[in-house]
Amino acid sequence: MSNSTPLSLDERPALVLIDLQNGILGLPTVHPSEDVLKNGARLAEAFRAKGLPVVRVRVAWSPDGGDLPVSRAAAGAMTQAPPAEFSEFPAELGPLGDDIVITKRHWGAFTGTELDLQLRRRGVTQIVLGGISSSIGVESTARSAFELSYNLVLVQDATTDTDAASHEHAFGKIFPRISELGTTDEVLALLK
Repeated sequence: MSNSTPLSLDERPALVLIDLQNGILGLPTVHPSEDVLKNGARLAEAFRAKGLPVVRVRVAWSPDGGDLPVSRAAAGAMTQAPPAEFSEFPAELGPLGDDIVITKRHWGAFTGTELDLQLRRRGVTQIVLGGISSSIGVESTARSAFELSYNLVLVQDATTDTDAASHEHAFGKIFPRISELGTTDEVLALLK
């Protein structure tokens, strides 16, 4: 998949990585999660080197499960919170340093969090986005970012899903309508 227009970065982009955490990285994915993590780490290192914001988003809930999403969906609802280790970031993402950490309790990183505030106070106009899952956390975040008027770049090789058809639908139908599409190497080249 390629853009019909050249990929571009604003003067003040932020890297936002969705759910690159131990519990999610352990799930079976369409593209190897090790590769997605490696590309996410390469992007994070480059953004940090340029003094640009890196946002690590994780999904977590209180041990008592009191903040679990309430759902009457056909697929059922979560009934208990996973253990704390589920939400820990892997060492491969590098030291936490000045990275912004956002803990979400729903699919999207904007719902019920301070992500928009953190980005706007830093003058961010564009989000470079990757993570797991393309059709859930990444897509929900991308849709909200688009609605909030952020420019978007979806990094194809830093994003995957647990379902091939859902991944293809997100990148084939949804993301081209709301964002630019690029690879890790393309984004890194623009950062130089």
